[in-house]
Parts: sequence; structure tokens; C-alpha cells
Amino acid sequence: MATIELTSVQVQSVTLITSVARPLLINRDPSPGEVGVPIDSPLTLELVDPGAAGIDTSATRIWVDGVLAFDGAPVPPFAAVVAQSPDSLRVVVTPPAPLVSLARVTVRVASRIVVGGQSLDETYSFTVEDRVAPRLASAQAISQKQVRLVFDEPVEASGAIVLVTPIGAPAVPVSAVHLASEVNRLTVSLDVEMSPDVEHELQVLGVTDVAGNAVLPPFDKACFKGFRPARPASRRFDLWQMLPKHNRRDDTTGDLLRFISCLQEVTDLLLADLDRWPDIFDLERAPEPFLDLILQDLGNPFPFDLDVRGKRRLAAVLVEMYRQKGTVQGIKNAVRFFLGINIVAITAFNADTLLLGESLLGVDWVLGPSGRFAKYAFNVVVSRILTPTERKHLRAIVEYLKPAHTHFVDLVEPFPPIVPDHWELGLSDLSANTDLH
Repeated sequence: MATIELTSVQVQSVTLITSVARPLLINRDPSPGEVGVPIDSPLTLELVDPGAAGIDTSATRIWVDGVLAFDGAPVPPFAAVVAQSPDSLRVVVTPPAPLVSLARVTVRVASRIVVGGQSLDETYSFTVEDRVAPRLASAQAISQKQVRLVFDEPVEASGAIVLVTPIGAPAVPVSAVHLASEVNRLTVSLDVEMSPDVEHELQVLGVTDVAGNAVLPPFDKACFKGFRPARPASRRFDLWQMLPKHNRRDDTTGDLLRFISCLQEVTDLLLADLDRWPDIFDLERAPEPFLDLILQDLGNPFPFDLDVRGKRRLAAVLVEMYRQKGTVQGIKNAVRFFLGINIVAITAFNADTLLLGESLLGVDWVLGPSGRFAKYAFNVVVSRILTPTERKHLRAIVEYLKPAHTHFVDLVEPFPPIVPDHWELGLSDLSANTDLH
């Protein structure tokens, strides 16, 4: 157990617990249930008799993991230091060898008092610190530019360095450019595609477990084969087999074979890129940069920021939106798609009218639009009150999808609920600020 030096200690309260048991086992170090005990720690304990009889040293026995270590005196190969007083016995047992890392050590103590025959037989345990270095269990290529490492325990790889060296030939040199750690796994991203089926050796540096133990040789290395992309079973594209037989027979030094192997690797990479082409234009599997290009190719007119899922949905319905452009249903569908807002109705615009004998010039007299304008003007009625951002986006959508000759005038929202002005005793005045509701 680590030693801590305190500058000062203040005891605020003392609780007296009365025990009739004799003798008592106290001051155990390591304590029962303690974890992370140093491997070279001695075992300290103290036997106390609350009465006046004292501890019988000759009848005191201590077992460590079932092995007798003290029997009134140290039992070789254990060593022990004994300090006895009239009412206590303090024993410090030193194991002959350091404790085993992560071992659960069980200590059994049996003793009795000198007079009266009362005895004690207690067992407790503690766990030793982790001193075992982690090991690199395996390495496997999971894609053309990624390798997954698995360790035998959780690791910390924030400062890790990974070196990858091709063993076979022909092979291109590769370097690790990014590491992603997850519990006991480490995913290594490479700068270029690795050579397919070529043996590679990988070494990790600076990887530790949660206790700080570093990965040590020879368990810091692992071998793996370069990733080969999936290909159709019926494909036959072997450049070496395409050469005339007499050229292959004349290649006694193997130089031609090695040269063709270099060309074969480049050819395989090109074929793999061609095989991945359906994943690029498929809306369900295309990476986000290609989704942006697909929307750009479709002429996406909407400037809204969408996540990946929203971009996939928009790319799937954008052509249908074009077909419904200029229709009431098209406007409703687009607003529901982008904002999740239901349009209740699209109604004809009704301008404010002048009431003869009531309207006052400059007060409530509004100059209305022309009859031609009013004929093609409309309002949009929604089912709830919108936020300023929603109002802005809804207007942009409607302005794009409406027929070119029409005019979007008003966005009609429900009135906010009326909060009555309640009458307050002692503050409100009758007929002044009192409302009947």
C-alpha cells in the first residue's frame, strides 16, 4: 500500500464500538478487499486482546494462499518480524518472492488468548497490482487502407506509433497516418493501398494498458497479409497468363515475372475501383462527397444544410419535386420534406377593403393591388406558429416551387393563445383594467 504523508490530521469525532470478541484482528496491511497492492508488499497484521490475558504467540498461525508462513515463529522460506506487548501481537510477514501480478491473495489468521481459551480464525483477501504487459494478439487487414489490431486487454494508444513493413515482394511501402482506439482494438489507417496478399510485419510502439504497462518485445509485432478486394468468381485477368508461352519459358531469371507482378497489382487496384463504382452512384451507399456531387448534378436549388440521411432522401425525391413544381401538392410535399410542417391550405389573396363611412384616409385606408395582381396572388395557411427560421425557409421553398406568374403574399399562422389579464385585488381598477372573461 502506498505511503501518504499528511501535513495535519484533525479528528472531529470518535465513535466507540464495543466488541466482546477476543482476540481481535486489526491494522491489516494490505487491507481486506484492497486492489492494486504492490507485488513486493509485506503482509502486516496485529492481534489485540481487549482483556488482560494477552495473545498466545505459540498458538498463532498465518497462512498465505494456503501455505503456512508463521507458526509462533516464521516458517521458511517466509520471513517475519514480531513485536509483542502485554495485550497485542504485531506480525510483519515477508513472502520469499514477489506476489504474482493480478493474483487474489488469501490470508488466514488463527490465534487465541493466553488464558480463557477464546480463539480467532479469520480469512481475508486482496488483489495484487497489474504488472503484466499487454500483448498484440493479432493484426488483420480489413480494407485496402486499414488494418485492425487486437490486444489481449484494454490499452491506451494516444501516443502510439505503428510501423508497417512489407516482407514479401513486389510490394509498395506504406505508412500509418491515423490511429483510432477502441477498448482493446486499434484501427490503423494507411497512406496508400497495401499490396494484396503480400505478407506485412507490423510493430507498435508507445502502447500501454490502463495500469501503464507498455507492450514489450516480442509481443509488439504481428504479421498479416495485404487486403485483396472481393472480385467476381468468374473473372480471369492474369497478365502473366496472357503473355505468350515462349516469353514465359524464356524467363529463366524471373525478372519478367516480377515486372508483370508489379503491373498486375496496379491492374487489380484499377479493377477494384471499377467494382466499387455501383457504391458511388447508389443513393443508399454513396459516400457523402459523392452525395453532394449527385445533388449538384441534379441541380439542387435548395440551400439548406442537410445531414447525410437528409441528402440521401432529397436525392431520391428531387426529380419528383421538379415534376410537381408549380402545383399545390408539390409545395405541400416540399415543405413537409424540409421542415416537417403541414400546410393546411393555399388560399386566394384577399386584400384589405375600404369601408365607406368608416375608413379614414391615412389611418386604416390601404391601397390595394391591381385586379391582375390579386387574380394570381395567394396565401399559405399553416397549422402552427412558426419560428423565424422556419418562416424564412418556408418562403424560400414556396417562392421556388410556385408558378412563375403567381405571387406569394401572406403566410397565415394561427393566433397565439390569448392569456387573460386577471383581476388583482388591491391593484386593478373597475372599468379601467378589469376584463370580463
